Amino acid sequence: MLLNVLGSGADGIVCLSVYPGLTMYNYRGFCYTDGIIALEAITMTYQQILENARKSILNCKACPECNGLGCGNTLPGPGSKAPGNGAHMNWQAWKSIRLNFDTFVEDGAVNTGCELFGKNFAIPLMSGPIGSMTQYSKEDVTVAFNDGVMEGTAKAGAIDCFGDGVAAATLPGALASITRHHSDAIPVFNPMPNASIIRKMEMFEESALAMCVVVDSAGLSHWKHMGEQPGSKTVNDLKELKSHTNKPFLVKGIMTAKGALQAVEAGADGIIVSNHGGRALADVPGTAEVLPEIVRAVKGNTAIIVDGGIRHGVDMVKALAIGADAVLICRPFAVAWFGGGAEGVYTYIEKMKTEFSEAMYMVGARKVSDLNPEMVRYSR
Repeated sequence: MLLNVLGSGADGIVCLSVYPGLTMYNYRGFCYTDGIIALEAITMTYQQILENARKSILNCKACPECNGLGCGNTLPGPGSKAPGNGAHMNWQAWKSIRLNFDTFVEDGAVNTGCELFGKNFAIPLMSGPIGSMTQYSKEDVTVAFNDGVMEGTAKAGAIDCFGDGVAAATLPGALASITRHHSDAIPVFNPMPNASIIRKMEMFEESALAMCVVVDSAGLSHWKHMGEQPGSKTVNDLKELKSHTNKPFLVKGIMTAKGALQAVEAGADGIIVSNHGGRALADVPGTAEVLPEIVRAVKGNTAIIVDGGIRHGVDMVKALAIGADAVLICRPFAVAWFGGGAEGVYTYIEKMKTEFSEAMYMVGARKVSDLNPEMVRYSR
């Protein structure tokens, strides 16, 4: 990673520019007469990350908790499709679920580790794909963002999902970052014609953890201004894509039991329960509302990952207790990266890991597989 030193203070803390417009503050320089010869990362707090992010991120207030109220229907930006209630409804749906105390269990340490797609991870958490960072920045910093998130997730023992975007440099940049950071990463392809997706899949056949197609992004309004247009996919379309890879094949954008069963029929090794953060269609239910019916329909036949409004380790416990195998979080990773680069991403995941572990302990779970539906209740 190339860094430009912008200046240093009396305490030796230097400001570093990773790319024009983003400044990272948490490095200490060891200075000698011939200049700075070494840099050491300083541990950041999440509050510092938020404060730093607010200095450079656009169209986002870097709220203490990302609940969709601050951005509303800000598009371009992180908002929901008008009237702008989708992201908040996702968040609110998780808050309507309660956890049950259970401390009458044998005491012991909590293990947040899990196995997904044949590999072990420190936490059942995935970063969500953002195809283009121009909604957050005056310049397209997507390649730098993907690189930082891959570095941070690899260090924290989590999984990164990245979008194929629209810029030509996005996928080659991601491919280089996977190699650089030995990242467990999943490319998420928009529902373009199958021939286009297959060409992209071939780029990552040797390096990706899995392949994913997002079926709901055809509804995003910005596609109207693009050349190549996405469209809906049939079961046979997905079967064709599945047949062109030896990697686990995921389908993102599932919101009904019917859709989940169709994805399984197509051969999906995993589904991502997601309404695209409320960005594709207004007035859809929150993902927490539909997760139980999807679990009943396909649990045991495919991996279930849930996205949308999960903002705390407590929410992770709720999702996995209901029956998800992992969660996916998107918008907060943009804030974490703008606030501290790869180290900000790592700090954010460690925060989630601590919250997840503490909540697991209090509901009586000592390992992820202990989480079960008896640990949650639904408010009336």
